[in-house]
Amino acid sequence: MLQKSSVREHGQNGSGKRPPGRPRSEQARLAILRSTLEILGDSGFSDFTIEEVADRAGVGKATVYRWWPNKGALIADAFAQSTTRKLRFPDTGSVYTDMSRQMRQLVKIFAGPMGRIVSAILAAGQTEEELIAAFRERFLKPRRREAYATLRRAILRGELRRDVDQDLLLDSLYGPIYMRFLIRHDRMTPEFVDPLCALVLGGARPRDRRRRRRSNARLSK
Repeated sequence: MLQKSSVREHGQNGSGKRPPGRPRSEQARLAILRSTLEILGDSGFSDFTIEEVADRAGVGKATVYRWWPNKGALIADAFAQSTTRKLRFPDTGSVYTDMSRQMRQLVKIFAGPMGRIVSAILAAGQTEEELIAAFRERFLKPRRREAYATLRRAILRGELRRDVDQDLLLDSLYGPIYMRFLIRHDRMTPEFVDPLCALVLGGARPRDRRRRRRSNARLSK
């Protein structure tokens, strides 16, 4: 009879071939990420523990710590992994369309079940430095890099000024989303994204293009 280590080494059927489907380590990683989101959705951050994640995913704590150094990194990765595909920036040839579509997706995520998890992360992150740092590094910065690439394409096409402050521009675009999400002073719907993009991106156009638009508007009156 094969010992357990031999079974793992030779595969479930003893043939030396890996069984079909995802490798076991990948299955375990995905189970951990799913369990993380489930626990956050059920009870938020205050009762979140690595032990409960491991138990729900059917793995040992050591397996969790093999991939994530702390619960902040795990939570940030779980959220990022579940939303990255939906939040990719398109490349339509129009900066207004590219930004508007991506921002609309972000609003939909914040307004849906995942919004509760974002709220838990941002609330707990005010006192849990490792959590907010992981959220910045593992979710925000990758999205920010994609946004920079979108803005650079727009600059090359002449849609935006070459000297535009890209960080200030992005903060001006996304800040109102986070404000409506956290403060709830007004409705957060995808419909408010289009006028927001028009207002912010309009102010970042090359000056000669803005003058032409004003001149054409006067002529049309």
